[in-house]
This record gives sequence, structure tokens and C-alpha cells, in this order.
Amino acid sequence: MSELISLNGVNKKYKNGVTAIYDLNLKIQKGEFVFIIGGSGSGKSTLIKMLYREEKPTKGEIFVGGINVARLRNSRVYKLRRKLGIVFQDYRLLPKLTVYENVAFALESIGAKSSEIRVKTLRALELVGLKGKIRNYPDELSGGEQQRVAIARAIVNNPKLILCDEPTGNLDSKMSLEIVKVLEDINNTTGTTVIMATHDEKIVNKFKKRVISIKEGRIFKDTEEGKYDNEAI
Repeated sequence: MSELISLNGVNKKYKNGVTAIYDLNLKIQKGEFVFIIGGSGSGKSTLIKMLYREEKPTKGEIFVGGINVARLRNSRVYKLRRKLGIVFQDYRLLPKLTVYENVAFALESIGAKSSEIRVKTLRALELVGLKGKIRNYPDELSGGEQQRVAIARAIVNNPKLILCDEPTGNLDSKMSLEIVKVLEDINNTTGTTVIMATHDEKIVNKFKKRVISIKEGRIFKDTEEGKYDNEAI
């Protein structure tokens, strides 16, 4: 495996004076599936946001796929985002568009050809198990199905990296496990790197991936096939 993400001496201090990340160094390889855990205010969401340049570090370097995200101009951020898939806790689907249209929209917005849009959209929906619901609207779906649509939208352009910020936060235990299984299948099938911030102990313990525990803005523990570490919370 080769390196996909590298953080070197990263600090993040917000304008209100709160320091969320202290001198963080981290390497993540292509094809890895990584859980990032930590209590509220630990810095895990700040870390995810810095990877897709929602936030900029105060100090240090962040490389994602060879791009120094820390120095990326605002006018170039869209080029980074096109190479990423991002899944949020709150789905962010467009209510007046069908399942198919919600996923296809991600490709239409970057000017993809209609033939390419159809092939990629149907493939993405097949990967998340929703090919039979392409004509449904978001309000006709369960929470778990809506999150599957959000995942399909995130993977439709074949990203090298999927970033997930508490993607199961609004779901029950059964649905949460199904969603992470979908992400695991995508990781195994396509080799897409998955980084998931979560506070769900059951998920972390069941899937036995690399676990990075963040406590008070620092890496507390980094374990291959790790478990949920309550000491880090």
C-alpha cells in the first residue's frame, strides 16, 4: 500500500481561542478503513473537516492524494472535493429529487456526459443496494435508506477517499451496522479508502478496523484491528 494521507505537525486554533488539534502527525495508506473515535470536543470532527478543507490548519501540512490541502487556495478547493466522497450525519438529500436524481446530480454538477451519468449512477445505487428504489423520493425512504443514497452520491464519481462524519448518528443500532457494512463492502470491492469519525462503540468493536483515538486534540492511541477505548473518551 502507498500513502494517501499525511499530516505533519498539524495544529488547529479557532478564532475564539480554542485549540482543537495539537501537533498531530498521522499517516493513512491507500485502501485502509479507519475509525476515528473520541469524546465530544476531542477534535475528531475538526480533523475530518481539515481533510476536505472545510477548515484550514493554523500550523502544519496536510497532504491528501499528494495535494497540500493546508495551502490550497479557496478557488481550488472544488478540485479536491471532486476527488473525495463525503458522508454527513444528516444525509443532505434534495427533497424534490428522486433517489436517482439525487445521486446523478453530483455528476451533472461537474458536467459529466449523460451516458456516463446513467452508468455511474446505477452502479453506485447497486453497490448500496438501492437499485430498486431509483424513482422514490427521500421522504419515502427510511433513515438507513436515505443514508445509503448519501453514500451512493459520495461514491458515484469513483473517489479515492470517503470521509464520514458520524454517518450513523441518526440511525438505530441495526441500521447503523448495515450502513457500516455497506462502507466496508465498498472498501473491499473498490479499494476506496474510508475514514469514519464515530462514537458508536458496537460498530468499532464489531468491524475490527484500525482505530485512532483522539483525546484533547492529540492522538491518544492508534491500533490496528482495534477496539473502542473508553479511556480515550
